[in-house]
Amino acid sequence: MAQKKTPKAHHRKEGKTPVESKNGKRTERGGGGDGGEGGAGGAKYSMFTWFVVLALLGVWSSVAVVYFDIVDYDSVIARAKEFRMNFSEVLQGKLTAYDADGDGDFDVEDAKVLLGLKAAERPQVGDSPEETETSKRPAETTNQQAAEPQGAEPTRATSTSASASGTESSPSSGHDDDDDEVSRSYDVESEIQAAVPLPPLVEEDFVPDDPRDSLHPYEDQAETIDTTGVLVEERPPEESHADSGQHLTSSKFTQESEPVVEAENHQSEPPVEPEPQSDTPKETEGTTGKRAEEKLKETAKKKKPKLLNKFDKTIKAEIDSAEKLRKKGKLEEALRAFETLVLQHPQSPRALYGRAQTEDDLAEKQRSNDMLQKAINSYRDAAELPDVTSDLLRAALKRRAERQQFLGRMRGSLATLEKMVQIFPEDIGLKNELGVAHLLLGDNKGARKVFEEVLEVAPINGFAKVHYGFILKSENKIEESIPYLQEGLESGEPGTDDGRFYFHLGDALQRVGDDKAYHWYELGHQRGHFASVWQRSLYNVDGLKAQPWWTSRETGYSDLVRALERNWKTIREEALNVMDHNMGSFVPEEENLREKGEWGQYTLWQQGKKVGNACQNVPKTCSLLERFTEATGCKRGQIKFSVMQPGTHVWPHTGPTNCRLRMHLGLVVPKHGCKIRCTDQTREWEEGKVLIFDDSFEHEVWQDADSYRLIFIVDVWHPELTAHQRQNLSPI
Repeated sequence: MAQKKTPKAHHRKEGKTPVESKNGKRTERGGGGDGGEGGAGGAKYSMFTWFVVLALLGVWSSVAVVYFDIVDYDSVIARAKEFRMNFSEVLQGKLTAYDADGDGDFDVEDAKVLLGLKAAERPQVGDSPEETETSKRPAETTNQQAAEPQGAEPTRATSTSASASGTESSPSSGHDDDDDEVSRSYDVESEIQAAVPLPPLVEEDFVPDDPRDSLHPYEDQAETIDTTGVLVEERPPEESHADSGQHLTSSKFTQESEPVVEAENHQSEPPVEPEPQSDTPKETEGTTGKRAEEKLKETAKKKKPKLLNKFDKTIKAEIDSAEKLRKKGKLEEALRAFETLVLQHPQSPRALYGRAQTEDDLAEKQRSNDMLQKAINSYRDAAELPDVTSDLLRAALKRRAERQQFLGRMRGSLATLEKMVQIFPEDIGLKNELGVAHLLLGDNKGARKVFEEVLEVAPINGFAKVHYGFILKSENKIEESIPYLQEGLESGEPGTDDGRFYFHLGDALQRVGDDKAYHWYELGHQRGHFASVWQRSLYNVDGLKAQPWWTSRETGYSDLVRALERNWKTIREEALNVMDHNMGSFVPEEENLREKGEWGQYTLWQQGKKVGNACQNVPKTCSLLERFTEATGCKRGQIKFSVMQPGTHVWPHTGPTNCRLRMHLGLVVPKHGCKIRCTDQTREWEEGKVLIFDDSFEHEVWQDADSYRLIFIVDVWHPELTAHQRQNLSPI
């Protein structure tokens, strides 16, 4: 009979795995008996039979164990895991019907329920093991959240909200994510001109253009150093570690490199710089109040603006579609889409605002002032519609003012800001911007009035303080300006960490004889505003060789130096002739650099161009210089005669840029009493000889002789500037 087994049965039998019994004999699982049919039958029904047997064994074993309470559950479970004989795991799929407690398998707890020894406890619908485990550790979760930085909280909240509503999202939800991206529009000029970043506008459906405003608010003011121009992109600044006593620096920084576009994409305020800490800092009630106020500001900043009025919500899908094209850079298509919307719905503020933004982006892409003017007009039209929301009104007028400033239309920008202040009288930030707009027009009186109004209602406003201090210093109220500049810088508020304020605070302290000036210069250097404590120019190109004194050979302009020294008497004769017959042509120094005395200048070239008919009085001198374009073409320098009377002292000061070197040719030099200091080195002029120094380093002049001193000043490009840089740097 055994020989008549079919190959199929034989194959099954061969496939059975032997198991070693307790007595050491090896048997086959599911073994059949002596008879062949018995063996075949066992093979045929072995799987079903064993499942049933094991199921019954599992049930009755559990019943016996529970009823007689004769088993140590923990030890049994441990041993079961050790020998990998956990029946509930093996039979999990078969005994689901007997699962009483809803944990997905059959175990001792299920047996207790089946015997009536325990009430059934099923989890609520929607609960998961992860949720159950999480609910058991609320304290741990809370601690973990507290350990995470606060800046991550909005991200977590957003993610949770998104996942919770993911299954119920509306068809327009796809636009919402896209609209959360920040506008890519960016301009360098507003980076220089604007006053201070306002709290960003953030909306679920749309984020308006809110490019980062600048920390250089005096671009078009009389006291300003640079006004316009194409900036040369440089490498990012590197911190210089030169000591205060060292004058040789590497100029490893720049104020002229184009800011990274990432700054445009950030819709949060720049981080507030920490205040200088004292040795024993203590938290006072004022500090606590200030922190509470900052938290309130953060809360207000996170508030979502409402840019859609009731009507705009009815055409939201069309607006989102057009906006999506704009965000993807398909500006021509986006403009057509918004123009169609405006034609169909001329009463829609959001459609007009979208058109304005698209025109704005196109103007930048095409470098078109005409297109930018269209954008300015569209911003105005959007703001003038009757049902415009206050948030859209603010965004449209703010951007309009910025773009007007970019085009140099300062009065138009001022009018726009005045309108905004009338609409939003409680907004301190807008008043501060209005004050800066007055400064850009050179209207210090108007600016002073605005900042005084701000300080009356917000006496600790750091932005208003530094600007008010700047105005006082420009009015030569040196001592009065110091506390405003210092307290404003110490506030660390956005818009205060600007090299100009460190520059003017240090200068004011120097003029009152306070050695703390170099402490603030050092802070300015550490913040990246100055190349070193000595070299404090604000308009720089990165990486240029920096040293206070130069030789003609080092400059590479030996031919120019030789020409000046060989012809110095001719140059002097023409200058003296002007002094004899037209002394009024020598204009008094107007930069408030003198402590005392008289100092006049007669300028031939400025910003790379001849000044009026000045060369008619000194034709030979001008003819000589026209051969040297490194001087006449230096858009960041001057060529002029300088006469200084006895008893004159020029305060320590620095020039505006590291892009030039300055040559002094002695024409009339008294034997004693005239000297110039650059960093810690002092030298004297000689008639017929050229001194060369970098005036971006601190320098000071004394004229204590008994007669006048006359020199010829010739500025030249820094020799390491490329031809491209010389052509494209903005004039100073």
